[in-house]
Amino acid sequence: MKSETESNATRRKTRNKTIKGYTQFSTRYDSDTSAIWCWMQPEPRPCLNATLIDELVQLQKQLTNTYKNQHPDTIWPFRHLILASKLPNIYNLGGDLGLFKYLIENKEEEKLRDYAYKCIHLLHRNIDNLDLPITMLSLVQGQALGGGFETALSCDVIIAERSSQMGFPEILFNLFPGMGAYNLLARRIGSSLAERIILSGKTYGAAELYDMGIIDVLAEDGEGVQAVETYLKSHNQSHNTIRSIKKIRQIVHPVTRQNLFDIVDIWVEAAMQLSDKDLAKMERLLHLQKNQKNSKIIKEQHTEEIPRRGDWRKLTGVSFPLKTHLGEDVSHNRRKTDCRRQTTTS
Repeated sequence: MKSETESNATRRKTRNKTIKGYTQFSTRYDSDTSAIWCWMQPEPRPCLNATLIDELVQLQKQLTNTYKNQHPDTIWPFRHLILASKLPNIYNLGGDLGLFKYLIENKEEEKLRDYAYKCIHLLHRNIDNLDLPITMLSLVQGQALGGGFETALSCDVIIAERSSQMGFPEILFNLFPGMGAYNLLARRIGSSLAERIILSGKTYGAAELYDMGIIDVLAEDGEGVQAVETYLKSHNQSHNTIRSIKKIRQIVHPVTRQNLFDIVDIWVEAAMQLSDKDLAKMERLLHLQKNQKNSKIIKEQHTEEIPRRGDWRKLTGVSFPLKTHLGEDVSHNRRKTDCRRQTTTS
């Protein structure tokens, strides 16, 4: 018995260590909209580095496990997961170009493939809504390029502020976006326009993408968070219908994991054939990626504060890092039971 108690204590310590272990993003729960916000803040550069990918995959697993293994008296409504950025003017600038260049120069093809496969695992779980009855949303406030744009596209709904810019610059160094861009764009706007966007290498404004049908909601600058909350409140009553439409979309325009892997294999093969001239162009884009926080490409805009609303007492046995409005970690419900909420319907 003592051994079992010690074992449980060890598991709790390990879980708490995991809770505080995320370094590339923070999370907040808002019970008013039944939503979990994931605010990305990758370091040292605002890109999809390996650590960010691993931590997001771990978050996906913890959310899935928590949702599917709730205690009977748990009160934890969770219908939406929102991917946003805590960095002013930047959503995400795409793949880790520094890593790409190093692996290509050193002919480490399998390591490049491993990175790409991790991206596919992450994005395909987004596409499948973590196999949960939830809706994935992306809030873009600033630049979303390459893999950052693909991350936004992997969500059901894209809400973007007007000054945001998105695009696929990969063709500038003789490559293409290989982590789902073609599939995800094609099912929103058709193959022809998807190819035109990918091959142009152009950065598009949010209003232009909204007119194309790529962005679902166009918000004024500084009003992105409010636009998300308005969308969630207006669609909560039709949550069942939205989930059904999502399933129909997957039947009509499926994006399968195997298809994504097949495309990634083509991407890896193409990447390993890049010339020194191509890699020099990649290096220039890497330099921009490193210094983008101070760039004037996107005008300075006000970024909303992270939502602080929510009834944190509704959280029970949640094993991922949530913060209260005071910035404190929330890992469990301080009140295990709430007599006023224990009434059950038969």
